[in-house]
Amino acid sequence: MESVVFYHIGVESPIAPDEPLPPLPPIPRGALVVVEGRAPIWRYGLALHRLHGSPAGAIAVFDPRLGAVVVASHTPAYRPGQVVDVTPP
Repeated sequence: MESVVFYHIGVESPIAPDEPLPPLPPIPRGALVVVEGRAPIWRYGLALHRLHGSPAGAIAVFDPRLGAVVVASHTPAYRPGQVVDVTPP
């Protein structure tokens, strides 16, 4: 498996859409970035937009019932809809 990086965007209390996202973690070229944390769906959209220009090879969102579900990929190692068995730290 390629390198896996977790990007935690979860929040503890209600927030407004203009609340900034946390800084991106270091992302090695071609890594799978897993976005995770309890947050509104629009915050996930903001995170995916931020990751679009990153060196990530693929992006997944973490579902505690399934694992990391790949939502975008630029590498044959991952395909959209693929579930990757990882657990956030």
